[in-house]
Amino acid sequence: MKTETKLPFYAAASLVSMGLFAFLGILFLAQKIIVPIIYSTIIAIVLGPVVNFFVRKGIGRIMSITITLFVVVITTIFIAVLLSTQMMQFTDTFPKFIEQFNLLIDQFSSWISGHFHISPIKLNSWITKKNAEITNEASAVIAQTIINTGSLLVVLILSLVYVFMILYYQPLLLQFLHTVFKSDKLADINEILVETRTIIRSYLTGLLLEAVIVATLNSIALLILGIDYAILLGVISAILNVIPFIGGLLAVSLPMLIAITTKSPSYALLVLVAYLVIQFIDNHYIIPKIVASRVKLNALVSVVVVLIGGALWGIAGMFLSIPLTAIIKLIFDRIDVLKPWGYLLGDTMPAIITIKSPFRKKVVAKPAQNTK
Repeated sequence: MKTETKLPFYAAASLVSMGLFAFLGILFLAQKIIVPIIYSTIIAIVLGPVVNFFVRKGIGRIMSITITLFVVVITTIFIAVLLSTQMMQFTDTFPKFIEQFNLLIDQFSSWISGHFHISPIKLNSWITKKNAEITNEASAVIAQTIINTGSLLVVLILSLVYVFMILYYQPLLLQFLHTVFKSDKLADINEILVETRTIIRSYLTGLLLEAVIVATLNSIALLILGIDYAILLGVISAILNVIPFIGGLLAVSLPMLIAITTKSPSYALLVLVAYLVIQFIDNHYIIPKIVASRVKLNALVSVVVVLIGGALWGIAGMFLSIPLTAIIKLIFDRIDVLKPWGYLLGDTMPAIITIKSPFRKKVVAKPAQNTK
């Protein structure tokens, strides 16, 4: 008769912690391999219905995948060309922005030296020194950006190959999952796969819809204020807004800088107010109704996993953290031992539980004394 050995809690917790740290270490070290594969898998899941549509029309699977990827690439190139034309116009007027910005710095330094009795010579030398440092850092950033752009092109080409292979070998991968697990678990496996596809597609659809709405609101606000390149800045701000936490700050900084250099500081303040209003609408109405309703995660878990994803994989990890955690919760909900953890990740609020302190003294009523 087999006897089941049960480890003490501290031993089990130690083993789980070591395994978790080892797993996170592998994810960090192998991010250049894992991240493109995860992105390619997500893209393949999104493009799956399109490929299946062409297959149902009698087109071969390879040709269906090729047509789908060709349409996606052409659409992406078309959007990139539209944005690049606006960027070219923006870069043509960039020296004028720099000149106006330097003029504002000179006026600001004169105001500081007059009101705080700081020597203009010392202040100008300090500004010149900081400008030189910023220029050197900017040159290094530009050089690194060029290197990263080349690496990004390689990753994009490799990702297209990954997407093609995943779409082509999709039946083989599904059969592999059915073979690995026991026959009594096939129903749960199929349910998890179906719900995973639903979560990813609905989450990305909601995210895209949110970006379109935010881009429209940003562009309208900038057009009303008369800011140059309002549509370009609105689209860039909406793309940056997808990045959790730091996206909103980066999104408002560029329009404010353009408003300062082309208009006045008061216009920059108006841009800030407009973006704060849009962020309020986005955080309290758009995201809860369109994006957050797709993934049933509570806000605390969302913040923690975004920070963990940023620490592991940078911006790519911050973007992937929410859908991956939603998939993990989906798996936890199907395993009896892990159901409490799935409940912890979810957004279902239980009734408030009052905990009575065991150290509270009970007050015993004394019997009334006879005063006779």
